[in-house]
Amino acid sequence: QISSENYGKKTLSKNLKINFMLDNTFKMKYTDEQIAEIGENIIKTLKTVYDPEIPVDIYELGLIYDVQISEDGDIKVVMTLTTPNCPVAESLPAEVKEKVGEVEGVNNVELDLTFEPTWNKDMMSEEAKFELGML
Repeated sequence: QISSENYGKKTLSKNLKINFMLDNTFKMKYTDEQIAEIGENIIKTLKTVYDPEIPVDIYELGLIYDVQISEDGDIKVVMTLTTPNCPVAESLPAEVKEKVGEVEGVNNVELDLTFEPTWNKDMMSEEAKFELGML
């Protein structure tokens, strides 16, 4: 049994220090500016990933539906493919997850692959449409 006398501030701070050293669970929270910078770097990274059948990056193609960044640096990417039977259905999401995970400040990456809504050409940026001769 631990009395309130023995469970004072010294013990608490010592326990926090030990927990931090053992499992590194104590992390600084990112500021809004840091989160914005991480987001910009994630977009730059996504623009280096290409669907091998289309000479446009997946960001401009509109395959990235959402990128969420927590103040802990945890990232959730919601993306789609041009079709559910896409030949890179396994490798492309894995590449996205790996590359986003390499961005400085990123702690953990969760990737959700969805087909709702279904991707269509209207989701492409003007830059992608121009690159593909659709404008």
